[in-house]
Amino acid sequence: MTTLSTWDLAIAAMLVLLLAFTARDMYPGLPRQLLVAALRTALQLTLIGLVLKALFANVSLLWVALLAAVMLAVAGYEVMARQHRRFGGAWGYGIGVLSMFISSFTIALFALIVVVGHDPWYQPQYAIPLLGMLLGNTMSSIALALDRLTQSAWEQRDTIEARLMLGHSTAEAVSGIRQQVFRSGVIPIINAMAAAGVVSLPGMMTGQILAGAPPVEAVKYQIMIMFLITGGAGFGTLTAVRLGVRRLFDERDRLRLDRLRRF
Repeated sequence: MTTLSTWDLAIAAMLVLLLAFTARDMYPGLPRQLLVAALRTALQLTLIGLVLKALFANVSLLWVALLAAVMLAVAGYEVMARQHRRFGGAWGYGIGVLSMFISSFTIALFALIVVVGHDPWYQPQYAIPLLGMLLGNTMSSIALALDRLTQSAWEQRDTIEARLMLGHSTAEAVSGIRQQVFRSGVIPIINAMAAAGVVSLPGMMTGQILAGAPPVEAVKYQIMIMFLITGGAGFGTLTAVRLGVRRLFDERDRLRLDRLRRF
């Protein structure tokens, strides 16, 4: 595997700087967002690299669990921050965290214990990257779905309330919205599976090949990861939509858009 120097990374970073400079007049707010995101990427990945180096040298279930909890907490915040209208109070944060915990953590444990079967099952070399990929993709799907759910409920509030007045249940009143919301959450994963190997080479497979792994073995791992991500994103989105729909109504089946906050 070819070792990259700091100068190599600096050359790659020049592309981000060039993009920010080019877009400064057309999109005044974009350059700052690009530069902040690039800086966060460099700092966060450097930090996690140092943390993983320490974890690899001292394998401990406690430290792996602690890092996993931090990853989940940050992912929950990112889900909340990406929504134009979100639920107020603890629900705005809790729906994303609970949905990702139920889906991503369960599937990660299943994969580590049953599919990978490494001893110990919490080996950081496998546990942290696997959980990270599951959380990252599930986070994006849940954020898209919840944002679409709250926005659609706000825009179609008159239609929903009219259906409730006609005697429809809450599930029937939002059935069309719920279908579209779930589709918006999982369509990126479906597109990724449909294009894998034909349009694009997924990241994990590419990384393993660059590291010198046999292509066929890299393909096997990538297929496993794609299926796990699909399960995590799908079940996570289902859970988030179910919780979100429940939160939109009170115990008397009244639409409660006052529970939403605009940001």
